[in-house]
Amino acid sequence: MLIGYARVSTDDQDLRLQRAALKEVGCKRTFEEKVSGAKRDRPELAKMIEQLRDDDTVVVTRLDRLARSTRDLLDIAEKLKEAGAGLRSLAEPWADTTSPAGRMVLTVFAGIAEFERELIHQRTSSGRVAAKARGVRFGRPPKLTPDQITLGERLVGEGTSVREAAKLLKCHHATLYRALSTPSLGIQQLR
Repeated sequence: MLIGYARVSTDDQDLRLQRAALKEVGCKRTFEEKVSGAKRDRPELAKMIEQLRDDDTVVVTRLDRLARSTRDLLDIAEKLKEAGAGLRSLAEPWADTTSPAGRMVLTVFAGIAEFERELIHQRTSSGRVAAKARGVRFGRPPKLTPDQITLGERLVGEGTSVREAAKLLKCHHATLYRALSTPSLGIQQLR
């Protein structure tokens, strides 16, 4: 059975053209939404996927009506496959998972998307390493400034307990212990 899916991004856009195109190709039922493709929560899409049966084919006028990115398209295509259904786009004839050529194209897309994710991961990792080499510090900013750490070292060195020194510096005692556990002043000297 052919099942249509139509979506427009805003309320002032019209579904009539999509509805007519889907009816013309023989869709027996059409799920329609007026919601941005960027939103993850698309109730009609979820309802359609839930109701799919083996050998159903989801038809869309264009792929951008179904998915907002290649990764999103591949995820939705995988859900359709798990339901035993196919996918067909009227504007992109190569996107037809009911044919071997269409399945091959989506498989190639999946490989490209995975390759792209890996490249992004590598670039991010390389950028992080280079930034660290330049002295960029990641994570939360330090609670204590170098001057506060020096004051904490002096207070503890003069006999103030770490807990009392931490209260004076307005930080948790564990924070001060960590700050004082530098090679210049080992934590063992504080005990």
